Amino acid sequence: MTLFAPLKLRELELKNRIGVSPMCEYSAKDGHPGPWHMVHLGSRAVGGAGIVITEATAVQAIGRISPADTGIYLDAHIESWKPIAEFIRGQGAVPGMQLAHAGRKASTAVPWKGGSKVAVDDGGWVPVAPSAVAFDANYAEPRALTIPEMDQIVEDFRAAARRALAAGFQVVEMHAAHGYLAHEFLSPLSNLRTDEYGGSLENRMRFPLRVAQAVRETWPAKWPVFVRISATDWKEGGWDLAQSIELCKRFRAIGVDLIDVSSGGLVPGVQIPLGPGYQVKFAEAIRRDAGIAMGAVGMLTDPAQVETILSTGQADMVFLARELLRDPYWPRRAAQELGAKITPPVQYLRAW
Repeated sequence: MTLFAPLKLRELELKNRIGVSPMCEYSAKDGHPGPWHMVHLGSRAVGGAGIVITEATAVQAIGRISPADTGIYLDAHIESWKPIAEFIRGQGAVPGMQLAHAGRKASTAVPWKGGSKVAVDDGGWVPVAPSAVAFDANYAEPRALTIPEMDQIVEDFRAAARRALAAGFQVVEMHAAHGYLAHEFLSPLSNLRTDEYGGSLENRMRFPLRVAQAVRETWPAKWPVFVRISATDWKEGGWDLAQSIELCKRFRAIGVDLIDVSSGGLVPGVQIPLGPGYQVKFAEAIRRDAGIAMGAVGMLTDPAQVETILSTGQADMVFLARELLRDPYWPRRAAQELGAKITPPVQYLRAW
């Protein structure tokens, strides 16, 4: 059974092919995770996932989506993350951290307070982006980055990887999806630059590849680096699957080990053909044409469907998000439905 077979990436072995997708909780204080994050991430490790990845964790304070996002931009954040990573690892899961910069989608209110821009006077800030183009009418207009500022962000990703390692994480994932900074550089819909970071595909890939290179150079050679991408913007003239395949070839050459492939998020108002497994085709195509391990995502809720995706070679693992919010113990339910045996924590043995 493929879903519950181990997956080895470099010298690290995941006990199964189930990953907890990064899911923002908007519950941090000054970038520090707290008890909510321990319970949220820890319960999914207890639930049986093979890898548990933190929410988008900012490498700069102005790279947070909201003032309530987690960060890894200060050395002080290391101590806040340590017990969480240790607990995840203690449950037999791999602790992973997603390193992120929100770009032009930063400085917004938490979703349950509307999600629109937070003014500087109210604790927000001026976002930065490849070009001075706002994501939408209710978002702040960003300031276009200078090349020295981009150089600094690359170094901040490098420093964030060091801190993640010091906090006890075994995998880092670079966020290059969903309309955040790296994705903004990739797409011609958001990147209007006329210098060496804009225009051609080669130029638009330059900044994300620099970030990935810095992270890979920093992360231990024995442990894997993931990258999350959006395979398409779902809009004519934007980022698409063919460009994603070329990008993933370049990521593979740098030493990235797995691509966590989603889609969309760059521009509002697009029509996306939602349905169970609607993004799996992207994972299958990139896996085949770029020759890199893939994680599939997107409304994956049925254990039998997930097993088919993996057993037919469409992806190497799956990442679940909302389904694991609804049911942190989905891996244990899936094992029961598929006839697999997985060991519960010793504290729960009497219930099995």
